Amino acid sequence: MSAYRKASVYVRDRFAGFLSETDSGYRFTYDAAYLTLPDAAPISLTLPPRKEPYESNVLFPFFDGLIPEGWLLHIVSKNWKLDQNDRFGLLLVACKDCIGAVRIEEAEQ
Repeated sequence: MSAYRKASVYVRDRFAGFLSETDSGYRFTYDAAYLTLPDAAPISLTLPPRKEPYESNVLFPFFDGLIPEGWLLHIVSKNWKLDQNDRFGLLLVACKDCIGAVRIEEAEQ
């Protein structure tokens, strides 16, 4: 399964794993080193730490919830020239410094 786009996910500035856009949807995989930390926090309550990847045909609700809404979504999509339906693209540009403990950055393929 190939990844089209990939994001590094950080929790409290610690690398926690990768979120990938694939040909069948999305995959989130915790980093093996992160899982060994005694205080490894979950990305969300719906994505508790585990070795097996999480897979979904739609963007996981937690990650989708990080994307701005309303007038701010309009500004983000206009300034970055992104379709408002490109949820992964919006996540990559708008969630580098979002509210809360999680940060998303575009990862190299």
